[in-house]
Formats: sequence, C-alpha cells, structure tokens
Amino acid sequence: MATRPISYAVLRGQVIESDLIEFGGRGGDISFLAPDPHKIASRIPLASPRLMEDLYDLSFEDILDYLAELGAQLDVNSNDYLREAREYSYATAPTTKPIMDHFFHDMPFMFDKERIRGMVDFNIGVDYLERWVEQEINGSKVGIRAYGARTLHIVAGNGPVLGALTVLRGAVTRGDTIIKVPSNDPFTTGAIARTMVDMAPDHPITKHLAVAYWRGGDEALESQIYQPHNIEKICAWGGFASVKHVTKYIQPGIELISLDPKRSASIIGPEALEDDDAIEETAKRLACDFSVGNQTACASARMVYVMCGTEDEDIEKLKRLGQKAYAAMFDLPEVLTTKPKRYDPDLKTSVDSLRFSEDFYTVIGGEEGEGAIIVSHTSDRVDFWEYLADRTVNLIPVDTLEEVLDVVDAYTQTVGIWPESLREVVRHKGALHGGQRFVQLGYVFNGPGLVGPQDGIEPMRRIVKWIISEEPSEGRKGFWEADKEDIKVVA
Repeated sequence: MATRPISYAVLRGQVIESDLIEFGGRGGDISFLAPDPHKIASRIPLASPRLMEDLYDLSFEDILDYLAELGAQLDVNSNDYLREAREYSYATAPTTKPIMDHFFHDMPFMFDKERIRGMVDFNIGVDYLERWVEQEINGSKVGIRAYGARTLHIVAGNGPVLGALTVLRGAVTRGDTIIKVPSNDPFTTGAIARTMVDMAPDHPITKHLAVAYWRGGDEALESQIYQPHNIEKICAWGGFASVKHVTKYIQPGIELISLDPKRSASIIGPEALEDDDAIEETAKRLACDFSVGNQTACASARMVYVMCGTEDEDIEKLKRLGQKAYAAMFDLPEVLTTKPKRYDPDLKTSVDSLRFSEDFYTVIGGEEGEGAIIVSHTSDRVDFWEYLADRTVNLIPVDTLEEVLDVVDAYTQTVGIWPESLREVVRHKGALHGGQRFVQLGYVFNGPGLVGPQDGIEPMRRIVKWIISEEPSEGRKGFWEADKEDIKVVA
C-alpha cells in the first residue's frame, strides 16, 4: 500500500504516478495525491477517432471473454489494488465499512458473461453492435448499426460499483471511455484500470480507457478536453451544481447524457394498514427501501405517502407503521445498512425541532444519529424534505392518490408501491407527472440492477451512435430516370 493515498491516472494501458499533487477528499477525513491533470491533459483524449478501428477486430464474444477474466481478477481478497482502494475509500465514501466491504465483495458478479449478455441484448440488441441490421422500408433497404462513441463519463461517488459499471458499458459498446473519478471515490476505478493493465496492457479495451482525477470546475483543463475533436458525448452523474456546470461545454458535436440528481418516494395504499400483520409486512418492505445503502442512492425513499386518511385514528395507524419500520431497519444485515457514518448536524437540528411540535409531528428515533422516522399528522411533508438523508424518512398521511401525484415531477426517480394492485394505477398516472421507475415496495434495491432505462432515458442506447446505411430496393428508380409524376420528395 502506498504511504499516502494516490488516485492513479491510468491512460490507455499506462499507469501514471508521477507529478503528484495534493487534493482534498470529500468529507475532509482524508487528502490524496493524484497526477497533476494539467500535465497529462493532452494524453487523456484519444488522438484520433480512426484509432477505434481496433475495437472492431473484436467480436462480442471476445469482449465478453475479456470482461469475464477481468471479473475473476476483481476479487478483493486477492487483488492488492482493490484492497488498497477499499481501505482508502472507508474515509472518503458516504457509507460505512460493512456496506463498502459488501460492494467490493460483490463486484466480480457484475462481470458474469450471461448477465452482461442479457443486459446488452435488453438495452441495445447484440446484433446491432455486431453488424448492420437491415430491413426493407418505404422502397429502400435500410441498415442500422450501433457504433461506439468517444465519451467522457463524470461518475458519481455514492458507490464503488459505478466505476465498474462505466468500464463495462464502454467495453460492450466498443466505446472510447474517459472516466473522471469523483472526490468521494477517487480510488476504485483506478484500481480496476490498473488490474486491466496488468491483465492485458495491449488489449483494445485496455487501450480505450482513460481514468483520471481532476477537480470539477477547473476551466483551464476542462476547456482543453471538452472539445468536439476530443469527445462526442458527456455522460454526467451527480448533483445539480456539477451537472449544470457541464452544460457550459455543450456545443454542436458534443451531446450531454444527463443523469440528474433525483429524489424517490413510496406510495402505500390503505390495504397495507388493514391489520397488524399487514402493517408488519409493509414496515419490513419500507425499511428496505429507505435504509439500504444508508439512503445514499437517488433511488432511496425519503418521503412515504400513505393513503390512510388524516383522522386521529388514521394517524395512530401511521405511527404504528413508523415504529415498526424503525424497528425493521435494525433487523436488516449490516452489509445492507448500519448507523450512518456521520449524521448531518443540520438535519439533526431540524429533526429535533419537530419534537416540540407534537400536535403536528411524531419523531421516532434519531436521538443517537441512527436515523429517524418522522410521522406527519397532516398531509404536509416536512419543510426540509429535500435534505432527508442518513436513514431519515417522512411518513405523510393522505386521503387520495391525487394528493400524491401533485408532488410527483421530473425530479422523481423511483417510486416504491404497495400493495401490488396499486402499482398498475400509479405507474401510468405517475409517468404522466414525471415519475420514472415504479417498483414493488421492498424491491427498490433487490431487482435486475441498472440494466434498462434510468431517469427516463436509456443510457446505454445514448452512449452509442446510431448509424444508418441506405440503398434503393430493387425497381426503385432514380430521379434522373423517373417520370415527373413518379417523383415524390417527402420526409
């Protein structure tokens, strides 16, 4: 292990650990060294798009074989680079050691060949990546093929798997992938890339990956890299400020794929509170959706709208649900959720202030920074709802579904719904209002993974270029030989 934490730059098969300068990590617990980005800036982009030709010497099966071998080498028990990254990430990551350990332990499973094949076929279709897919339409033979693009990925740092996912997506789409690593996970993606260099330094997939850290907002650096002759797409994850900052570089020739900051919620129907057994099951499901990963993901529930009514007896039922959900949170294994690393002091002040408003709120827990359930006694959410975090959730009683739909908008990512019969209604109406993902309560983090649409778009289809090739069908006359009455110029 390095004597001081290093965020290695890995540029197209070469590990860079010279010209190191110091950066501050997120949270202030650690600083780290990284190569001076200004001294390597010219080496980060691909010199010419024609250099992507070597990726097309690989079949899709070749790519799967490479990724499967990489996955086998990403066993944290035997990979020194990953062990080092994990150790340093304990200080920078927003989650705790048991959760981080589980993320790293499970990383190889992402590289299972059949899992990847299914993901690609579901999102793009393997045939479109392998060949021209042709069909006859409107008197022409049209071929379509998905080509890899030169893409800069600005990844989020709320989980080490996002770097691995980005490497994987770039490989299967035959893209040239630049990854700007985040300050709250500046180590993991570099560790993966270093493993790739050890495994196959001259392999096209290794040569078409560049990983580096630079501070967001470094305009001298970014204005050099973020140019159409260097990149064709920017895929930006992150908070409002960081995504908004990237938009200044968007121009003809550069497409923005924006995975914006989102919030998520739960909607619970009256049947879920019919009796004690129903409340118990609902509470267990709800605890999974707001506490797994310590509520760091955009998909984590923060507001829970319960269609129980707003009379006194209804609020008592809601309190019972809150108490049981609070207890259920502690029954989950620590690889899924723990007491937060540091409970936000401003949030704690806001939560504690509600304890003096007993007519309007009931606060369950939260005294020790372990997380809290806030039960509203009216249909109003708390004033600080945008800052709910660290396993803190607001249960809000409503009389009708329409009251819930009024607060669903384009910032609403995931909605967990129970009972199941309610989901068929909510997914249609919620989609019209802006909601983007509708799942059965309790399964927000226990599903297929990031294999399809996300945030209302299809990221994997967006990071490729869709190219069209046309030829006239047999018998279609050219304008130079057609009769005047046969000529039609239509869109």
